[in-house]
Amino acid sequence: MQIEYKDVNVFQEEQEVLHDVNFSIDKGEFVYIIGKVGAGKSSLLKTMYGELPVKEGEARVLDYELQKLRRKHQPALRRKLGIIFQDFQLLTDRTVEQNLRFVLKATGWKNEVEIRQRIEEVLNEVQMQTKGYKFPHELSGGEQQRISIARAILNKPELILADEPTANLDTETSRHITALLHQICEQGSTVVMVTHNLHLLDMYPGRIFECKDKKLTERIEEE
Repeated sequence: MQIEYKDVNVFQEEQEVLHDVNFSIDKGEFVYIIGKVGAGKSSLLKTMYGELPVKEGEARVLDYELQKLRRKHQPALRRKLGIIFQDFQLLTDRTVEQNLRFVLKATGWKNEVEIRQRIEEVLNEVQMQTKGYKFPHELSGGEQQRISIARAILNKPELILADEPTANLDTETSRHITALLHQICEQGSTVVMVTHNLHLLDMYPGRIFECKDKKLTERIEEE
């Protein structure tokens, strides 16, 4: 079990946005979290990587008990995760290669040959092998999101959390990004993706949880 929540109430500042959340996710699953704007999707995801505290209930992510997670332990948890944001969050004053190198250095990589090799591997994986010398502003939105996915998988995380990764992209690019995340899932990573692009769910199936009326419920598709 990579994620397990029991009787968790999720708060955004002092306001409760989700009540009595209960669910679990196994290794290798692809999971969508859907719901309207303000329904608590991103807040739930933020509890998973320690951005929002778990004040009520029990929550476990990759053997970390979130209700007991201290600030000094957050970096250790996040090193085991790949996090993808809708606004990419790339360092604008550095090239693609320098962005990826920064993450590897920050997470303890020291061998230059291994660093170069890993950067080459992830750029190949996201089909951006010719873009290493480019700056983020020289890339399209879809290309920037591919780089942010490359950054997320650098350390071969067990769990990838994607917060609206297709929100700022056109329909075709959204499909490509979702297909790429599915490929990564098939290679062994668990993927949790927040989205409001419901057409993607039919094209790229996964488990579906919906945030609605402060509740999280799983959609069970009928045969």
